[in-house]
Amino acid sequence: MGKQGNRNSGTKNGKSGKSGKSGKGVKGSKGGVSRRGFLIGGGVALAGSAVLARDELARLWWRLPGTERRRTEGELDHKGAEWTAASDYNWRRADRPDDYTVDRVVIHVVQGSYASAVRVFKDPAHAAAAHYVVRKDGHIAQMVRELDVAYHAGNRDMNERSVGIEHEGFVDRPEDFTPAMYAASARLTADICRRYGIPVDRKHVIGHVEVPGTDHTDPGPHWDWERYMGLVRKERARLDRATPSPGG
Repeated sequence: MGKQGNRNSGTKNGKSGKSGKSGKGVKGSKGGVSRRGFLIGGGVALAGSAVLARDELARLWWRLPGTERRRTEGELDHKGAEWTAASDYNWRRADRPDDYTVDRVVIHVVQGSYASAVRVFKDPAHAAAAHYVVRKDGHIAQMVRELDVAYHAGNRDMNERSVGIEHEGFVDRPEDFTPAMYAASARLTADICRRYGIPVDRKHVIGHVEVPGTDHTDPGPHWDWERYMGLVRKERARLDRATPSPGG
């Protein structure tokens, strides 16, 4: 969230319409139109027109009947998390990374408690939510699937390309950023970076304050970036040793 004294996480300008229900009996792509067939057909239909670019056609493909990725309600992207769903009004259904490249992790601070973050992300009037919320003791709630677009950054492009992580606490209280919180969050960020091939650096792991156009201040001057990024790199190296990287 992070604008000091402000209850909201992000603003409504990242929002683009009401989302569908999450993970309820959605069919897989078996028997549906192939992505290649849709792109070719769309390209022929739009030949000589600038109405839709090829990447926009790719983003529309999964919306066709029978092509959406199969979902399981409550399925986790990060093993260490607990599922608790955000309101459908606080995120947008997508099929990332097939329709939007995921290449950023955005770090937030709630400006409040873990319980308050979970509560407002479940509130349809809040118009914002992050994918994850990290508590001081290191417990993690996943509230939006990573394949979907959460309204957390107040910037549509950043919402579409990033995973948002909220942290319990206040930007002006360094004691809120506990060793357990740093460690759990670093494991989560390292896991996200590994799965999407995101470089572990400050260009790709950013604070909410660094999102273009934001008026938020989080994670604030007391967030120890050097310590945090060191933990993320260490955890990423451990993950790479434990299992082969995706795709090779």
